[in-house]
Amino acid sequence: MENINEKNKKRVEIVHGSGGKKSVELIEEIRKILKEKSDWKNIDDDGAVFEWGEKKLVFTTDAFIVDPIFFPGGDIGKLAICGTINDLAMMGAQPLGLSLSLVIEEGFPWQDLQKIIRSINQISQKEKIPVVTGDTKVTEKGKLDKIEITTAGIGMAQFILSNEGAQVGDLVVASGDLGKHGAALLAKRFGSLTAIKSDCQPLSREIKKVAPFLTSAKDPTRGGLAAILNEITEKSKVKIVLDEDKLPFQKEVSALANLLGIDKLALPSEGRFVATVPARQAKKVVSYLKKFNRQARIIGRVEKGKGVYLKTTLGTLRKIEIPEGKLIPRIC
Repeated sequence: MENINEKNKKRVEIVHGSGGKKSVELIEEIRKILKEKSDWKNIDDDGAVFEWGEKKLVFTTDAFIVDPIFFPGGDIGKLAICGTINDLAMMGAQPLGLSLSLVIEEGFPWQDLQKIIRSINQISQKEKIPVVTGDTKVTEKGKLDKIEITTAGIGMAQFILSNEGAQVGDLVVASGDLGKHGAALLAKRFGSLTAIKSDCQPLSREIKKVAPFLTSAKDPTRGGLAAILNEITEKSKVKIVLDEDKLPFQKEVSALANLLGIDKLALPSEGRFVATVPARQAKKVVSYLKKFNRQARIIGRVEKGKGVYLKTTLGTLRKIEIPEGKLIPRIC
């Protein structure tokens, strides 16, 4: 009886939204309930795939809350549209259109709302991905922290990229320097004087030509590099070893993380991806990605075994666990 009472007292905590181990537990619980009385097997946290003739239709949705809503390199509007475009891109889909839903707190500045919508429109026009439908609600003051945005997107794919296809012998490639989104928001929040700007940007163009060569891909958002690589190794049943001296973190990002006592491997990016690539194709993939970001590089390799490890500059191996506890709140 005591165990039942304890279970009934369980509550959702802030750490369940952090992107670490608790987030995985929450998503698994939701997925388990959705599958309980259904034959539908294709429920995922990034997107779902529907057969559409010879092609595949990919559908995804995401909600965005961020503090601050305006940050160096972007705002919540840019974050929302890029986030949904990137979820489709990480599955190998070219986006066709998006929906946009706004929940706005009473008293929200009209000028700020216009700025956010203009950010969304700028990316929509540049990427030629229209916002085709949506909804707007206004809630009483104090019932919401400024604004919440929910976007959904559909795209078409010839084949599906996943985060469970990494093979022994593959190399691990980063599309550019990492952790700048998390670092930029932290710097803004704590009033730190820094030139760091968020890496928030759409990824559909740069992944389009390299997608056929990738065995797995994921963008390191909540939980950063540590979270997504642990996910890839668990689902692919392999081991990944990273080379510390090849990790593409700017000195300012590393310094800020050290100052705040945060593991830089848990810092999120919103305009980068990490992929596994057969060794014979890795140089070609990196060469193409360097056209978008000169910091694109090979950062590790896939081996037999399980887990994620960092080969330090001293030659030792340090196990990289999936982040736990309260990480960096309100980054996406």
